Amino acid sequence: MTIDKINDISILVAEDETELCEYIVEYLEIFFSRVYRAEDGIKALDIYTQKRPNIILTDINMPNLDGLSLISKIREKDKETKIIIMSAHSEQEKLLEAIKLQLEAYLIKPIKTDMLKKTLMDSVELIRKTQRQIRLSENTYWSKNGDTLIFKNKEIKLVKKEYEIIKLLLSQPNHIFSSQEIFKHLWQKKGDKEFSNSAITSLMKRLRIKLSEDVIINIYGAGYKIAQF
Repeated sequence: MTIDKINDISILVAEDETELCEYIVEYLEIFFSRVYRAEDGIKALDIYTQKRPNIILTDINMPNLDGLSLISKIREKDKETKIIIMSAHSEQEKLLEAIKLQLEAYLIKPIKTDMLKKTLMDSVELIRKTQRQIRLSENTYWSKNGDTLIFKNKEIKLVKKEYEIIKLLLSQPNHIFSSQEIFKHLWQKKGDKEFSNSAITSLMKRLRIKLSEDVIINIYGAGYKIAQF
């Protein structure tokens, strides 16, 4: 039976035990389209900075930068990412310290796959209920906080009508908006302005160049829609 993978939420596994890391990653790839891996805390922090995963599954003890230090650095600016920690029974003092870092859960080694799956799926459900970012492509996000378009962690400057177009397309992600619909939405308060297909074509062309990726899809003869990632 084919499992529909989760493609709107990514996960980072930080574990220095090579075999265990490979095992966890292979298991998670059954359910998630995007699974990143790191063998130490420094690499995990680098991947976090570049990819901004929604969930981090990390060991407490790792070389170069331990799990608690990794989480502390992330929590300095990020209170949203769901973090699950893995530890041995003997590390109870560290677990008590970790509780202060707003963990989603902690799992005791050896990790049981049924418990791991339940914990992750609970996190996925919570993220989807509270998610403030919409992923549009590998490197592009729409932030609901302030209606901001982010590309590779940098804000893309847009003019007012470009913002309005993106918000319109996101209002019905599966709908193909015709040029007439977009024109009416942009100039609905100016009823005396005649429809101009070239005006929409020019506006969409400039917007798509700014995005740098195929975030907006042009359906020939029909109109435009937002990409599904």
